Amino acid sequence: MAAPLDLDQLQSFCAIADCGSFTEAARRVNKTQSAVSMQIKRLEERLGHSLLTRDGRTVALTHHGEVLYERARKMLRTNAEILDHFNDGDLAGSIRFGVPDDYAVRLLPVILSSFQRTHPKIVVDVSCMASEHLLEGMRAGRYDLIVFTQGTEQNFGELFRTEKMFWVASHGGRALASEPIAIACGPQYCIWRKDAMDALERSNTDYRIAYTSSNATAISSAVLSDLAIGFLPESALQPGMRVVSDNRGLPPLPDAQMALMRGSHAYGGIYDALATHIVQSMGNLERPIEAEAAE
Repeated sequence: MAAPLDLDQLQSFCAIADCGSFTEAARRVNKTQSAVSMQIKRLEERLGHSLLTRDGRTVALTHHGEVLYERARKMLRTNAEILDHFNDGDLAGSIRFGVPDDYAVRLLPVILSSFQRTHPKIVVDVSCMASEHLLEGMRAGRYDLIVFTQGTEQNFGELFRTEKMFWVASHGGRALASEPIAIACGPQYCIWRKDAMDALERSNTDYRIAYTSSNATAISSAVLSDLAIGFLPESALQPGMRVVSDNRGLPPLPDAQMALMRGSHAYGGIYDALATHIVQSMGNLERPIEAEAAE
């Protein structure tokens, strides 16, 4: 019977795949770069295939590397689950967590505050910024766990919520009647902006981009101040906003997807505790009553 694969080698391999660098991976797994290189060499010899390609400072997965990466992640997760099962100690430690600021107004006070009450020994350091920046930070090793809003195009984005996107305006405001319609939205790399602009173009709706910001609070402020209308997913709606009804002629928007992404080390223990809490809490998060009203 063949001997089992070395989990330590798989951990180093996944770390390289995550960050695209032997140097950074060595730092993450607390080994020297030469030790990590030797691990990968032995893993490739064991499997009989090249797993990584090197082009200068860039490291990428081969086809066989991509196949192994998915399965190695599963093995690391299973290993963490087994260790958790036999660990009777209290969960304690720190988590570097990133969340899009679109959700910060509701996610932080409602979900993270309740997590801190039920897990007082787990310290969560939170960063709020655009999904694109969070994904870059994950690759650079700045986060253990992030929520992002681009679905699961990225490796190991765990889709956990799909929700309706709404056109929103200020209660009692007149921005919706402007010609062309004034829109408040994120920068060009924002996936929600792209979806909304595509929908407006297909429906031949006359509009102008009146306010652009990478800060979700600034966009919401423009909507609440009746300077423009905007678009938000259900869980990001705020009191003072109204959902624009379908009969106002604005095109329907694609659903928004929320996903979790973990570092290759972030399985089991404190990481599963936070991930489970977020998924369960988001499933129970209701839309604000004031945002229910449609024109």
